[in-house]
Amino acid sequence: MLVAVIAAIKLILHLYAGRYYGYFVDELYNVALARHLAWGYVDVAPMIALIGRIELTLFGSSLSAIRLAPALAGAGLVLLTGAIARELGGRRFAQGLAALCVLLAPGILAMDHFLNVNAFEPLCWMGCALLLIRIVNTGNERLWLWFGLLAGLGLETKHSMLIFGFALVAGLVLTPQRKHLFSRWLALAGLLAFLLFLPNLLWNIQHHFPFLELQENIRRAGRNVSLSFGSFFGQEILAMLPLSAPIWIAGLWGLVRGRYRALGFAWAITAALIFAMNPRVYYLFPAFPMLFAAGSVQFESWLERPRLAWIKPAWCALMVLMGALLAPTLLPILPPEVFIRYAAATHLDPPRIETHRLGPLPQLFADQFGWEDMAAAVARVYHNLPADIRPRTAIFGQNYGQAGAIDLFGPKYGLPPAISGHQNYFLWGPHGATGESMIVMEGSQADLEGKFDFVQKVAHVGHPYAMPYEHFDIFYCRGLKGPLAEAWPKVKNWR
Repeated sequence: MLVAVIAAIKLILHLYAGRYYGYFVDELYNVALARHLAWGYVDVAPMIALIGRIELTLFGSSLSAIRLAPALAGAGLVLLTGAIARELGGRRFAQGLAALCVLLAPGILAMDHFLNVNAFEPLCWMGCALLLIRIVNTGNERLWLWFGLLAGLGLETKHSMLIFGFALVAGLVLTPQRKHLFSRWLALAGLLAFLLFLPNLLWNIQHHFPFLELQENIRRAGRNVSLSFGSFFGQEILAMLPLSAPIWIAGLWGLVRGRYRALGFAWAITAALIFAMNPRVYYLFPAFPMLFAAGSVQFESWLERPRLAWIKPAWCALMVLMGALLAPTLLPILPPEVFIRYAAATHLDPPRIETHRLGPLPQLFADQFGWEDMAAAVARVYHNLPADIRPRTAIFGQNYGQAGAIDLFGPKYGLPPAISGHQNYFLWGPHGATGESMIVMEGSQADLEGKFDFVQKVAHVGHPYAMPYEHFDIFYCRGLKGPLAEAWPKVKNWR
């Protein structure tokens, strides 16, 4: 019951938050993906598009509609973490404390707030962890089939399931529980996971593994913030709530020393692999709930003596206070102007994941502003064109945020779908556009004049709270020098 209450609180919190903000840039892209269902995409696995399509079909494309699924996934993670604590032997306090850790983790709050793959990934990771614990506890090898199902769905959700899956197997190899690897049910589970992943694998083979090309481009461009070992795990501690650190560290220690050490080794291997690849801090977030669960069981055991009982409510109260202090830095629950004053007063800033120059808001918040204003500005340009020119006019966005905003808000303003060379928009092509007449969002006028016979700056867009890179000029261009179909490979922008 306690875990269910905490899950309900998390769901309500996500449904409430964001009312002062708009669509996040990735949501614009994910809605576009949902309208182009396929077995793969340049930068993500296909599950996010399927989830988005279901939401669009059932509820429409409003902000509250597309954010319902990630909010439910977040509440589900709370329930799943409580179940892991119960399976590890935890009683009511341990289950509640584990659930509270998930609720209060600022990083998890941020990931569960908007439509993105990272909201659903932890369910697959922790579902596999729970099944492994059940296999160890019961010896029921048939559970490997459910493990294979979840692993396969996890691969279709985010390819990093490969990292955690490898780490779990490696953890078993390093422990006496390796006996569970010699099971025909595990072989069948592996086959099931492979068959579920096969459509996406074939898509990647057909398209020459664009995700790997994208990651290499990101690495060469230096877009990700480079972190030292100390900085990386320091940010993990902050993102998971500093007062939760003793709990998950105790959980890691307890797993490594106990019956479920395969999970402890799996977490360490996962963390090492993620850090070695120099990725973003949030890549490790899905692995923490099992440590919260294991650590909560440890705390429950340590605090059983009556003279230590007062620590339980005191520590939970302190966690809630700290969680309330940090939550506004990663969950948009404050109006922007209030957040700016709050951040200045508390000197609390969320971890940076990219090297972009910032405006008055952190990137996670800033990327929720200006998109409809931009679409409206493009619409004014479009409708000022002669009536016979408009049907032959294409709208080009430099990134998926710009193109996605046109696709989401464009029908309201009478705009055609956008084209772009960014990520999967490149694979969707120019939609028959010839380059005869184009509205180009962002760019250098000198560069455009080298490609078109006529170039005119027609508008400037920018929201005071938006990221600096989303303050740009809009150009109207005519007479592309050469067919757009032939020039299209040059607009490819995978980064």
